[in-house]
Parts: sequence; C-alpha cells; structure tokens
Amino acid sequence: MGNHHRAGGGGGGGGLRVAKGGVSKRAASSSSTPGGGGGARGDENSRAAYQGIQFLKSFGQHILKNPAIVNAIVEKGGVKSTDVVLEIGPGTGNLTTKLLDTCKKVIAVEFDPRMVLELRRRVQNDPVWNAKLEIIQGDFLKVDLPYFDVCVANVPYQISSPLIFKLLAHRPMFRSATLMFQREFAMRLVAPPGDPLYCRLSVNTQLLARTHHILKVGKNNFRPPPKVDSSVVRIEPRHPGIPVNFKEWDGLVRFCFGRKNKTLGGIFRTKNVLELLTNNFRTYKALQVVPDKKANKKAKADAMDVDDDADGDGADGASSAVVKQLIEDVLATDGFVDMRSSKMSQDDFLRLLATFNSKGIHFA
Repeated sequence: MGNHHRAGGGGGGGGLRVAKGGVSKRAASSSSTPGGGGGARGDENSRAAYQGIQFLKSFGQHILKNPAIVNAIVEKGGVKSTDVVLEIGPGTGNLTTKLLDTCKKVIAVEFDPRMVLELRRRVQNDPVWNAKLEIIQGDFLKVDLPYFDVCVANVPYQISSPLIFKLLAHRPMFRSATLMFQREFAMRLVAPPGDPLYCRLSVNTQLLARTHHILKVGKNNFRPPPKVDSSVVRIEPRHPGIPVNFKEWDGLVRFCFGRKNKTLGGIFRTKNVLELLTNNFRTYKALQVVPDKKANKKAKADAMDVDDDADGDGADGASSAVVKQLIEDVLATDGFVDMRSSKMSQDDFLRLLATFNSKGIHFA
C-alpha cells in the first residue's frame, strides 16, 4: 500500500522520538521472536509488516490490511498537507505510512511496546517518514494529548466510549476525528431519535459533535479477522458548543434512558427517582450562597429545616412533597409527560433540562 516498499530492515529508529518511555530489551526480544520462539531478525525483514507478531485480543489488536480501505479513511478524513494528525493505536503502521505521505506530522499513541518497535522499524530507512513521526508509548486514556488538527484511528473496542469523550474534552478543539469502531457501536453514535439503536451514547455524543457514518468495513479486511464488521464514523466537534452544563445534562439523560421506551411521566414518578431528586434538591438548596447576610441566615435556616425533614420523614417529608409537585409542574409543560426518551430530539432534552432547572431541580 502507498509507499510500503520504503519500509526498511532492522536496527535503530534514526531520528524518531519516542515519548513516555522507550522499548525495553525484553520487549524488543519479544517482538523479534514472538511467543518466545526462534527466528533471525533478518528473516522478519523479508516478511510483511503484520507477520512475525502475535496479536493480542486483550488489546483489541486487529490490523487493517486492505489498502483501499486505508486510502478511503485518509481521504474521507479530510487530511491536509498542513495537518498534525493524531493516530490512536497505529499497530504495525499500515494507516500510519499513508498518513505520513499525506500530512505534515503524525503523532501516534501506542500502548504495546512490540508495536512501537515494529513501527520504528518500518519508518527508519525513510528520512522523510522518520522526521514526521512522533510516537507516544502509553495508555491513550492516561497520556496528555498534544495539539493536533485531526484524529484518525482504528479504535480498540474496549476503550471506544471513553476515547470519544476524552477527545471531545480536549482543548484546543480539533477539526474532526475519523474513527473506526465495531459496527453496532458506530451505528449508535449516528443513530437519530426513533432509531432502535438511539441511546444515551447517541444523545451525549451528538450534543458535543456532529456525527456521520462514512463506510462499512467487513471483518475480512483485518488480520486477524474480528468476530463482527466495523464502520468508520466522522466526528466534528460543534463550534461553538451548545451552552449547557454537561454533568447536569448527563445526569438527566441517565434517568431518561434507564427505561427509554417508558414515558417521562412513568420515569419521573417512580419512588427511586423521586428520592434521588429530593436528595439533590436538599443538597443544592443547602449549598446555595446568598451574598446578603440576612438572606444568607434565612437560607441556612431553611437548609436546617430541610435537614430536619430528612432526619424525620425522609422522602415522605415536606421537601419530598415539594419536589413531587415541582416534577408534576415540569411534566405538565410542553407535553413532556407523554414523551418517550427513545423519540426525543436534542432540543427536547435541552428544553426538559432547562424546565427542571428553572424549578430548582438539578441532576448533578
């Protein structure tokens, strides 16, 4: 694929910088003799990049081998010659080398030291590739990310959800991320209201970014083949972002999608939800800061009264009755009582959250 023939033989990594720790001699030995078996390094140099390495299912290692899919991902990712590209889990470098031919710089984050060694080996004899590649060895979820313009990745399925939200929390904001996931997870990301796959993941991701399905990738395009097909999704962070407290938002969405096919009336009238929202109501009221001294004393007295209620009647006390009525007031607004989370749009959830907050009910 691309200029794959430029990948060189064994030896050092030239000018390549490896951040967050190098590759130990033990790791190097493991990579050159997978599984503890024999075999000269020179023999490995004549093999394809994915040969001679035992892929680990525990790391979700499935190497994309189809050059047409690699080319499509880079093209659909909109990678420019001036871009700094973040690649997560580069593996043996099939996608990396295509990116190196296309962009200004690639920052590759790789957990497995054997793959780091293989990637170094693959680029070492090409001075252009070598100068443009930086490797950060470590756990993507724990490393500090540098500046990048776009992200491209074949994502290990175990970290799919936290990976997305770490990316979307990164500042400064990047332009786009073109990511490959297991197909069902990918379709959840892009699912619209009313779709059977529409869920909390859909709502939270689409609050922070626009999501687009790019292409389906069959499992036979990987070595070793996974059990299921994959899909490539393009994620574009919203500029500017929607002005909402994400913790509040996620708290509400958790309630709503606990039973997504029930009506909001059925969800928010349950005993457990009433107890939780009553506790939040008490806490929020107790933590309110009022600048005026007289008003502050009154607020503290009110908070003590609320605590007395909690010690006495619990969820059946005065504050519980107040919260119950406030919930009914919210449900009576804009027909919320009969809405179902599985069919609600972003605007519906935003209006619902704003209405709850206006009544003093909070979810964080």
